[in-house]
Amino acid sequence: MNWGLDFSPLRVSSAFRRLYAAGFITGVGSQATYVTIAYQMKSVTGSPLAVGLIGLVELLPLIVFGLYGGVLADRFDRRRLIVGGEVGLLLCAVVLLLNARRESPSSLVLYVIVALTSTADGLQRPSWTATMQQVVDHQRQKSASTLSMVRFTLTAIIGPVLGGFLSVTFGPDAVYLIDVVTFIFSIGLLVGISVPAVSVRETAPSLIALRHGVRYAVSRPDLIGTYLIDLAAMILAFPVSMMPFFADHFSETFALPLLYAAMPAGAMLGSLTSRWTDRLHFYGRGIAVAATAWGVGVAVFGASPFLWLAFGGLLFAGAADAISAILRSALWNMSIPLEVRGRMAGIELLSYAVGPTAGQFRAGAMTAAFGVRTALTSGGVMCAVICGALPAALPALWRFDVRTDPHVAAVAASRSKSESSES
Repeated sequence: MNWGLDFSPLRVSSAFRRLYAAGFITGVGSQATYVTIAYQMKSVTGSPLAVGLIGLVELLPLIVFGLYGGVLADRFDRRRLIVGGEVGLLLCAVVLLLNARRESPSSLVLYVIVALTSTADGLQRPSWTATMQQVVDHQRQKSASTLSMVRFTLTAIIGPVLGGFLSVTFGPDAVYLIDVVTFIFSIGLLVGISVPAVSVRETAPSLIALRHGVRYAVSRPDLIGTYLIDLAAMILAFPVSMMPFFADHFSETFALPLLYAAMPAGAMLGSLTSRWTDRLHFYGRGIAVAATAWGVGVAVFGASPFLWLAFGGLLFAGAADAISAILRSALWNMSIPLEVRGRMAGIELLSYAVGPTAGQFRAGAMTAAFGVRTALTSGGVMCAVICGALPAALPALWRFDVRTDPHVAAVAASRSKSESSES
């Protein structure tokens, strides 16, 4: 059995290589900055509530401008939108650096920059997602999704560790300086990317265009199923915010960092060994089973009286989540037409933004009412039940076969025709 990664998207597409390298560089810097802002807010205010408000401040702009960013991605030059977003994020990092070097850094500035960063990210990310689809051959979309998952996992591991170490050792300004440098390098990579034009851009960037995108999503119950499964998994079984409370049940001093590392390690393991999914053609079934397995892993974690078993549950959950993410991304990129891919990416942002935030609130409220073990275990069980049952309500998701699906065939034919005309 071939367990390795398929690196062919990086070999054959220079644009994908540039996007991949830029995403990795800025991903490390942004992840480091994310944890550093929370650390600095704690240092400036000393208030857990002030730190918790960071999530609420970033949520609304990400939802609103993520949806509108999807509309823009289907109307304007996606490369320019990506570069413009990087420039905006660079300016935000510069302001963070200047604020950190003040004698008394302002918490208000931190909130404002968090909101502006979320706005720039929302406007940019749909174009980035849609461009990743454009610059990779149709038959290599799943391989590209796997490589993207590896990149995301690496940045999720390296960035927070780097940010936590540097902010404590040298101060937040050291992290923000690195973030500024990463954006400069990223912009240098991105300006040289050549992105094929999308042939159909008949809609103006308006609410009507967004409504057309929503109408397309509603016409695809298989797509709706992937969104609902992701939302259910995050809302019902997102355990990260409760880990400090759960770690108190163990005497080992390394319990908390070990638990924090478990899910990223599992995601990396799942990504690196995901080549077996090349033989999997029913992507919807794979997504549902993987999301169910995620819930089971979180339930095992919550119920475990042993640290090693809790670690194993999270490791298993992280690997399952990686497989689900790879298959979701491949399904989207192989079956969504280029001309609406940006708007669908904007809708996908809802699950990324709303799911974990709502999941943290659910876990916190249930922990306050019933205790952390009950909150985590019951959430994992509910996730497994609902994610396992959703395909029964949306049979199109369960039937989705990448070999015979008409949307996949239509996208493949459209791309083949476009590539023939360009050559």
